[in-house]
Amino acid sequence: LFGLGEGLLIVSLTGASPWSVLAQGISIHLNFSIGLITFFISLFVIFLWIFLEQKPGIGTILNAIIIALMIDFSLAFIETPETYFVKLIMAIIAVMIVGLGSGIYLIANLGPGPRDGLMTGLQKVTNLPIAWVRSGIEVTVIALGWVLGGTVGVGTILFALGIGPSVAASMYTLSAFYKTQSDC
Repeated sequence: LFGLGEGLLIVSLTGASPWSVLAQGISIHLNFSIGLITFFISLFVIFLWIFLEQKPGIGTILNAIIIALMIDFSLAFIETPETYFVKLIMAIIAVMIVGLGSGIYLIANLGPGPRDGLMTGLQKVTNLPIAWVRSGIEVTVIALGWVLGGTVGVGTILFALGIGPSVAASMYTLSAFYKTQSDC
């Protein structure tokens, strides 16, 4: 779901998530698919974990593989809507799908995603507030991606403002569902 949402946001042509902006920018210069570049970025970020004393789990590896595959799948098989209004609706739905996917993988507790491990590792090393660390990472990758030619737009802003509430709502709903199911 996370990768599908990321792919839908790119397909909407309204912008991309921060890390997808970076992947787009690199993809333009290396002529590899955005999904493949996303996978290589994930591997590089996991490599950085060595210096941050982070430990990957099976979810970390699956996150890197599945998200990359789903981005390329979305780009290959989902068409961009014709009207800007429908593109915006697609972007909003994309953010909600990424939020749901995030909620599922966070609740599963099978290891953090590559970018989440980078965030928590840098927070431990710098002792800065987690919000500052994550914001610094996101702004940096957007800037790098934009300079390389990645798409920054309304969808990027929707993602930046909407992903936190979307993940929170998904985790709340999934936790409530899990509690209800375990009570049976």
